[in-house]
Amino acid sequence: MSKTLTEIAQQLKDTSKKVQLIYAFNSMGKTRLSREFKQLIAPKADDSEGDYEADQSELSRNKILYYNAFTEDLFYWDNDLVGDAELKLKIQPNTFTDWVLKDQGQDQNIITTFQRYTNDKLTPRFNAERTETDKDGKEITIKAFSEVTFSMESGDGSHSGNLKISKGEESNFIWSIFYTLLELMIDVLDVPEPTDRETNAFDQLEYVFIDDPVSSLDENHLIELAVDVAQLVKSNESDVKFIITTHNPLFYNVLHNELNSDDGSYKKQNFDKYRMTKLDDGTYQLMSQPNDSPFSYHLYLKSELEKAIESGQVSKYHFNFLRNILEKTSTFLGYKKWGDLLPRTDDGKTNPYEARIINISSHSKYAGEEVAELTEDDKRVLGYLVREINSMYRFQQPET
Repeated sequence: MSKTLTEIAQQLKDTSKKVQLIYAFNSMGKTRLSREFKQLIAPKADDSEGDYEADQSELSRNKILYYNAFTEDLFYWDNDLVGDAELKLKIQPNTFTDWVLKDQGQDQNIITTFQRYTNDKLTPRFNAERTETDKDGKEITIKAFSEVTFSMESGDGSHSGNLKISKGEESNFIWSIFYTLLELMIDVLDVPEPTDRETNAFDQLEYVFIDDPVSSLDENHLIELAVDVAQLVKSNESDVKFIITTHNPLFYNVLHNELNSDDGSYKKQNFDKYRMTKLDDGTYQLMSQPNDSPFSYHLYLKSELEKAIESGQVSKYHFNFLRNILEKTSTFLGYKKWGDLLPRTDDGKTNPYEARIINISSHSKYAGEEVAELTEDDKRVLGYLVREINSMYRFQQPET
């Protein structure tokens, strides 16, 4: 049945599901849907796109927090085309970033998240408050956390000077600010008694709406980001509900498979997935998706995993690839647990180390705490498991 975006937003609002994932092609109205949904949850008399500061002030402290294309509009480059020396990303005045950076002091967490998805040598620096003279000779105050510069750090403490980062890196940086806010929100709401929380800014929060945080990301970082988002959503024990929209099949698939399995207090029956299409008459359809992901991607993951092993460029998230492959295969073959597919020793038991390294390395909550870097033995085990699983379950091998 066809609906308007407002009617689809109402349908999303009316459900009791804690997580809703929507796939739609580009230009299908995902960003407009996020605005329609926001208007239902926290209506404003004047909801123009230019009123973003007021929106975010209300959203971050009350009913809904959302990330969409307008979030990136808060940031713009001062290229200093004449001097070509002060390349910096400027932040438009807004309570969204002020609250995360100034009030909550999350700048270091933002930097850490950004470097994890990009390069640990690529370092953002937020400015301190300063006074300078403008071109008319007038003294002006540049507020703290209103500018960001980027440089490549070397091991001896020197750096490259200010750089203009790529569009993908810029999007990643902006997402890192929002993601840090989500982590803070979940940590705060994990405290059951509002009077015991470090802040009451999220006490009235009902929804988080995330619209396509994957612009210009390469596939490896896209998968890593999707895994992190899924683990963050699963760790949410509050009543806050998540709506996530995307046009990217791979991002959708990783989220779909991560969210479609029980994990601790998170239960997959609280998860719904849809595909949104736009009809010729300008109305829309929101169609439920089956439990099997509409995009086959486990063979793609296996291919990427084998490339990483062959090149020696193995990271922790490659264990997540393996876990996803095992989960998909175990479901197809009728096994209750993916661990039942692991190779057996002579006594018929699985190697507990092999299961443990997959578990730890494929869950970001523990991976950062217990497995800082993969050892050569970890890499050897990953290669061994992939070869054994290919052989045991007769995956078709590429022609050489």
